[in-house]
Amino acid sequence: MLKKQFPKVHYYDQDFVDIYNRTWAWTQDVWKKGTPENGFGSTYMSHQDDSVINQFDTCFSSFFLVYSNKVYDPAKQLDIFYSKQEENGAIRSMYSIDDGKPVFTEGNPESVMPPLFAWAEYNIFHKVGQKKRIKEIMPALEQYYDWLESEFMDDSGMYSVPLEATTMINSPRDKMYYPVDFNSQQALNSLYMSALGDILNDKDLSFRYKRKYFALKTRINSQMWDDVTGLYLDLDKNRERIQVKTIASFWPLLAEIPNEEKLEQLIAHLKNPDTFGTDNPFPSLAADEPAFSENGEGYRGSVFPVFTFMVIKGLEKYGQYDLARECSIRHMYYILDTFHPESGKKGSLWEAYKPMKDGPAIWTGKEDFNRELFIPAAALSTLSLMIENVVGLFISLPRKTVDWIIPTLELMGIEDLSLKRNYITILSNKSSRGWEIRLESEKLYYFTIDLIGSKKKTLPIPSGKCSMLIEKL
Repeated sequence: MLKKQFPKVHYYDQDFVDIYNRTWAWTQDVWKKGTPENGFGSTYMSHQDDSVINQFDTCFSSFFLVYSNKVYDPAKQLDIFYSKQEENGAIRSMYSIDDGKPVFTEGNPESVMPPLFAWAEYNIFHKVGQKKRIKEIMPALEQYYDWLESEFMDDSGMYSVPLEATTMINSPRDKMYYPVDFNSQQALNSLYMSALGDILNDKDLSFRYKRKYFALKTRINSQMWDDVTGLYLDLDKNRERIQVKTIASFWPLLAEIPNEEKLEQLIAHLKNPDTFGTDNPFPSLAADEPAFSENGEGYRGSVFPVFTFMVIKGLEKYGQYDLARECSIRHMYYILDTFHPESGKKGSLWEAYKPMKDGPAIWTGKEDFNRELFIPAAALSTLSLMIENVVGLFISLPRKTVDWIIPTLELMGIEDLSLKRNYITILSNKSSRGWEIRLESEKLYYFTIDLIGSKKKTLPIPSGKCSMLIEKL
């Protein structure tokens, strides 16, 4: 019988633990049921003020819902979008909560959004482990990919979508025709479509999407990389690079596009306080851009947990765990400072934050900007980054592996985390004998402790309770 409770985190700073626990409590307030009118057919997550279910938010929310010990099923949300797929393969960016119909806007007439389904499904597979599901959803994902390719890719082999389709609606990218983020997201889509093919042991499918991935990767590297700025940039209609530095420049990291030389320049920007290495990492617009605002002003400087999560997951692809953790902790402290304001006013979680001081970001004249308690985004920081980057745990259920990647040992860990029908506990403590890791499990799994730059060891962890002394590894 599965326990219907969330995993507990342990960390020496109790504020981190408190906001983690509070976030799970708030999640139930934004978890809704479908109705006969909208035909959603299952439960889903949507902010209390929203009249739509949003594809972008739904895909991202799956990255923390996988840690809910099956209290909330991230796959059911994605199934809502697959159930609405049209004959031509289209899956629209938003559907009305009232009647379930797709929502189109003047700025996004095809109602397209970043194609993140394959990435989300790959992550769900490694946290939940249902190979049967991958087989069932692949036809929908393939038809969706074909629709994107036929509708938005032109003779150049690049994708063109309107600014609204990138979600960065007031970003100063006026002349953009080929967005660096959307093209990188489609490369990411290709990469994970190939990976899902590997899971199914379908070599033809895997090869087909790998070939598409490398073709797009080559075009992005050859046309969008800018040696002067050391960033990937949008292209205009003539395929000239537009000299505006936005957070979109870092989607290629997640899609594994840059080589080591380009990686160094991208990381330099993430560390540079004059561009993207602001106190609260990472702003949606570089701090040295003329349109940048310390108050955020929408996508002109605001720090969005969604994009911070994206950059940190991109850093992980290149083994930059130390920097990923440092930036996660800095970001978390800004969330906490906003949650516990010095003025004594009531704090909260927000969709976007200021880049250089605590407080929710502002967009002058746009009152509906920055939703309070917007869990689909905020929980990426307070839940996912907390487990994966602050505590440092990386889990693959099909491989039966848990990797613990940390720069230094601290009092921290996780308790009662579900690995399908196996619950595990991993805690580090300093005893009279030195640093000790205590483990508890119901079934065998493989545990890797990786003290960055110091020790790395993989051990089979039997069922029951056991402990290990780090000094004796």
